[in-house]
Amino acid sequence: MSLFGSIVSKIFGSAAPATPVTLLGGAAPAAATAGSTVDVTKVLDEMTAKSGEKDIDWRKSIVDLLKILKLDSSLTARKGLATELGYTGNMGDSATMNVWLHKQVMTMLAANGGKVPDQLKD
Repeated sequence: MSLFGSIVSKIFGSAAPATPVTLLGGAAPAAATAGSTVDVTKVLDEMTAKSGEKDIDWRKSIVDLLKILKLDSSLTARKGLATELGYTGNMGDSATMNVWLHKQVMTMLAANGGKVPDQLKD
C-alpha cells in the first residue's frame, strides 16, 4: 500500500474509500461519495491524546502527523510520499517539501471524504 493509502486507512478506518486516490503528476483526486465524511481534526486530536506524545503539532508538521499515525516519518519516507503525490520541487529543501506535503495531504484527505479546516489545506 502507498504511504498516502496508509494515511487514509489510519484516519478513515472502516470509512476509508475502497481505493484511496493519490495525486501523481498533479492530477486532481476524485471526490469521495456523499455521506462518507470523516472529521479529520477530531480523529487526529483523539489519536494525539491517546498517544502520550508531547510537543506534537500534527496541524503544522507532516513529521508529527506521520508519528501520530505510527507511520514512518523519516526523510526517505517523506521523499517517497512527495514522489507519490507529484512533488516537483527540490527534495533537498526538506523544509519547503514538508510544508507542501502537509498541505497536499490535508487537501487530498478533504477530497477523499475528510472534513478538514480550510486553513490546513492548500
